[in-house]
Amino acid sequence: MGELEDAVMTRVWKWNRPVTVREVLEDLQQERSIAYTTVMTVLDNLHQKGWVRREAEGRAYRYEAVSTRAAYAAALMNDAWSQSDNPAAALVAFFGMMSDEQRHALRDAVRIVQGPETPEPTEPPDTRGVTSTDTSSTDTSSVDTGRPDTGSADTGRPHTRGADTDPDTATPHTRADTVPDTRPDTADENPASAQESDGR
Repeated sequence: MGELEDAVMTRVWKWNRPVTVREVLEDLQQERSIAYTTVMTVLDNLHQKGWVRREAEGRAYRYEAVSTRAAYAAALMNDAWSQSDNPAAALVAFFGMMSDEQRHALRDAVRIVQGPETPEPTEPPDTRGVTSTDTSSTDTSSVDTGRPDTGSADTGRPHTRGADTDPDTATPHTRADTVPDTRPDTADENPASAQESDGR
């Protein structure tokens, strides 16, 4: 779009309503000397390019913008960028010309196009083997649950672990290797018998 086309479209966007060639002409003539046929040709070209639509009104037309000025500016930038033989270098040069305000506007535009950022899901802490009461070291096999030991031949008596049980008397007895020998020494208990054995 040339300079004159841009000047005409600026007025169409600003007024935001259907306009006639005469209205545009009279406004442009405040800045420059221009003919009626020139403005009519420019609006006809804009109609053919799809920037304005028109409706007949008597012997004239009324023209109305099809898209916004923002869309027009985006089309201009895209057209210029696509014609570059090195698009990346063109963008770097373009960004270098931007003001801080324009860079902030660009960041806002990128966020709008990409949508809101979704935080990555965080994995729950690994609680395997950790509970409020650590029972991992508890030997449940040594707990007397009161149930008969179905694995034992004698199913009538509760099964008690931790002590060796005489299967005939059901009287627990302790292992000899874990209990000290408490039997009295016969030599101390009967001194006379000890003397007799010394005299022999």
